[in-house]
Amino acid sequence: MDILIAMAAGVALGRLVVPERLRRANELVQTTCTCLLVCGMGSTLALTPVLFQNLGSFGLQSLAYCLCATAASVAAVYALTSRLLGARRAVAAAAPARRPLRQLPGRVASALREEPMTLAVLAALAAGLAAGALWPGNMLSAALAAGADAVLYALMCSVGVSVGMRRGLLASLREHHVKMLVIPLGVVAGSLAGGAAASALCGDALREGMAVASGLGWYSLAGVTIEGLAGAQMGVVAFLANLMRELASFALIPVIARKLNFFACIGAAAATSEDTTLPVMIRVTDERTVVFSVVNGVVCSALVPVLIAALLG
Repeated sequence: MDILIAMAAGVALGRLVVPERLRRANELVQTTCTCLLVCGMGSTLALTPVLFQNLGSFGLQSLAYCLCATAASVAAVYALTSRLLGARRAVAAAAPARRPLRQLPGRVASALREEPMTLAVLAALAAGLAAGALWPGNMLSAALAAGADAVLYALMCSVGVSVGMRRGLLASLREHHVKMLVIPLGVVAGSLAGGAAASALCGDALREGMAVASGLGWYSLAGVTIEGLAGAQMGVVAFLANLMRELASFALIPVIARKLNFFACIGAAAATSEDTTLPVMIRVTDERTVVFSVVNGVVCSALVPVLIAALLG
């Protein structure tokens, strides 16, 4: 509720107070806040011995859940929105000429330059991991942990400003109504299907695997809740898988927007589409998608504890 209040205040500021010339400054605030939160994630991960020491054994298992749940969610949302919402596929660009493999590093560097926020987020994660691993108890980690809530509220207010500066959002909300639930339906159905597939690959119990995927990117709640219901190992896997899903979505959203349709981006972001990944959504999609993204995040966040309890309770 506090997050929604902060975002609502930002919407009011963006619509009534903040001038258009400050749009870029507001985007810089979003990038800074996002990087601080991701840096805090990395520091927390490094300072948690059971997670950091077992990354080798749990990493591939968590990656399988991340990839399966994300891919299935994107596919489900793309299929549903193409059929029910008339979301057209992105216009394909002309096929580029084939280039030698030795040019691959240059192409990767060029792609990262085109997505500076992704590069900044990855650098922030690396900095947080290094700080937590090399200097346990350092002032940076302590400050990030203490100020995490304040930074999140600032990010939500800034995101609200971006939403408020865009015209036509309320009209879009009135226009679509129940259709907005199509996307959360696809996210949840795809995540559960992906979790079932990953559980088969990893040899885990079906219900536990589906519960890991039903974290929908909310890594902190999923990790703690599943640890209490299914044991420490599955709790660690849930934490890492959903952390990977949130981080991967920063890189995947721009690609999905170009290759599929804007709504499919929400399938990758899942529950994070209302907060940490929303700035990326704002930059690479349109006003209609931003509204659907916020609604999806609210619905998915509310469903995460319900789904985990239903599967493991």
